[in-house]
Amino acid sequence: MENTGSSPFEALIWIGSAISLLGLLGLVYCIIRVSRAKRAQLDDESMRAVLKKVVPLNLGALFLSVIGLMTVIIGIFLG
Repeated sequence: MENTGSSPFEALIWIGSAISLLGLLGLVYCIIRVSRAKRAQLDDESMRAVLKKVVPLNLGALFLSVIGLMTVIIGIFLG
């Protein structure tokens, strides 16, 4: 028989999914921000300034995505 009750590991899966989704939204934001800068045809210095601001956001979003996916995998294995 299957347990129909909610387990803490199921909550872990949902929390990990939410964290991963936040990371994905951050990645989409970074892509939009860089594409807008490319379309604006900025000079080299301005483009470098935009990219310097986007790189930490991009790395943070990737980190959130990885942590979220790891949380989902842990929840699946333990659940």
